[in-house]
Amino acid sequence: MILAAGLGTRLKPFTDKHPKALAMVNGKCLLQRNIEYLQAFGIKEVIVNVHHFADQLIQVIEDNNGWGSTVSIADESDEVLETGGGLLRAAPYFKEEAKWLVMNADILTNLPLDKMIAADEHFTVSGEGDIVATLAVTNRTTSRNLIFNAAGTLCGWKNNSTGEEKWANPLRDSNTAVPKAFSGIQIIHSSFFEVLEMNGKFSLIDAYLQIAQHYPIHYYDHSDGILLDVGKPESLEKAATIFK
Repeated sequence: MILAAGLGTRLKPFTDKHPKALAMVNGKCLLQRNIEYLQAFGIKEVIVNVHHFADQLIQVIEDNNGWGSTVSIADESDEVLETGGGLLRAAPYFKEEAKWLVMNADILTNLPLDKMIAADEHFTVSGEGDIVATLAVTNRTTSRNLIFNAAGTLCGWKNNSTGEEKWANPLRDSNTAVPKAFSGIQIIHSSFFEVLEMNGKFSLIDAYLQIAQHYPIHYYDHSDGILLDVGKPESLEKAATIFK
């Protein structure tokens, strides 16, 4: 699933008239680039959620025949539901799936999905119980961090600018905290919907913190690769020098 429903306020003035997923990098929109990125790892069935200028996104997908992938639309035209609510709205598409990948539309990366999938499978069979998700992360400097414990499972979140913290399982010793920057890419297992206690409009981060109180959520670190948040005009310019 590619999350493309957001308002993209950081990309104004482009997003005053267009959805952020149609921002261009060297002749290809972000949505096309991420659909082709998924194709490189054999993922050719894609759900795209839409809200802001939904008609433009749907038209471009139809005009390009999904760029070779089968693309289904999760319509949030009535109300943008944030990342967690958007996934919950799309739940019927995943009812036959054991797990799936979710990523933000406004990122570009060379993360090796095959290695991330292998890591997720390792966590699944490691005997820790029912793993719910594996989150892609890096060690980059960011205003907000996910906090993992020494065993590599999610236990909290911190806003480094305001000092706000949210905890699923507070650490007894803060020296054991492993802060990571979330990449906006995750592998989610079907058990997510079984243990989720939220409805309506909510973020995936808040959902993970609720779930992590009782079930393991791991991370996959790809700090040695490329990750660009292309939600800002200057980031689009940088992306054009990297992604040809």
